Amino acid sequence: MAITPKHGINTDSSARRWNALLDCLSVERLTNLFLERVLQLNDYHDGALPASEIRRTATASFGALIESLRPREDSAQLQAQRSHIALDVGVSRARAGIPVESLMTAIRLDFTILWGDLMCLADATDAELLVQRAETVWEVVDSYASQAQTAYIHERQRMAQEATSVRQGFVAALFGPVSAPPEMLDRIAGKLGVPADAILNVAAAGAANSASLHLAVAAASRRGCDLFTHPLPDGLVAFWVSDERSGCPAREATEQVRGIPCGLVEQVHGLAGLRIAAQTARALAALGDEGDAGALTMRSAWARLAKHQLEETGVPMIPDVEAALKRCGPVERERLQEAALAYLATGSIARSADRLFCHRNTLMNRLRRFAELTGIDLMVPEQAARLVVAWA
Repeated sequence: MAITPKHGINTDSSARRWNALLDCLSVERLTNLFLERVLQLNDYHDGALPASEIRRTATASFGALIESLRPREDSAQLQAQRSHIALDVGVSRARAGIPVESLMTAIRLDFTILWGDLMCLADATDAELLVQRAETVWEVVDSYASQAQTAYIHERQRMAQEATSVRQGFVAALFGPVSAPPEMLDRIAGKLGVPADAILNVAAAGAANSASLHLAVAAASRRGCDLFTHPLPDGLVAFWVSDERSGCPAREATEQVRGIPCGLVEQVHGLAGLRIAAQTARALAALGDEGDAGALTMRSAWARLAKHQLEETGVPMIPDVEAALKRCGPVERERLQEAALAYLATGSIARSADRLFCHRNTLMNRLRRFAELTGIDLMVPEQAARLVVAWA
């Protein structure tokens, strides 16, 4: 909301003299002085904003400010004019990339230049008048500065939203129904600032754990690591450039994600592999249960994933093994299964025997008996793989 300036004590004589001083102000001279000084600021002299544009807005600003200083009620039309100029200045400086601090420094020059010229025009008898009007000049300039700053901030927010929307559009293209062609991948890589052949990590979380993944993304951003996200109807996908150097933000982000209940695929080769990796990460995330301490990876959950995929076909995996074990008594069956599971987990007779607190010969006899009953020799990886998947 615009501030209505306070004009102090308005006697007819003081008002006439004040108007006379304002009439002597030259918008062109004020603009030239402003241009000379503002172009000395670092963020203005590099040409990001043309001098012609600075001159245009300065001319309009000084004209409106001078009219606002006249001893009368600030009219709605004058307020609207000043607001429009402030909007023009705020938006144009935001779009030009001028920092807000430099914008406010430039606008404060308006007061310095206006007041300096008024001091030069006044004579000794105007001292009391200048004291009366000093607050007015400051209020008018301050109100204009506040409006310009608000316009600047809103425009920067809008620009950030636009940039985010554009970036999200490019990210979404990576996860479309079909793989993006090479030329599109190169363009996306350029827009995202990620090499097309970069080594990436990809994580996917379901709806219940997407908030935790969002927190990891925010924490990584504060550390200076950019994690790209793609929202899903049932969760969230995030990916980032892998970096295994000790202490680097990307490695810290990976470590944090490893502690989240999600699916994680590491060392993905380039943007071209991102779509399939994300599908794998989503499939892994869907397998999570309360017993999982963190992210599921292909190394930790490949058997569980294979089992899930096979179960979806409706084909039973080990009906022959299950039928054979049913022919045993309950005690023998339990001992044979625990022997098989221990060996599948360790691949070592000695470690399996230690785990089960039995002699290694006892364990070998149980594994031999298991092979006789089921036809599965756990020493043969191809045969053992059936049980690894089925019992995952």
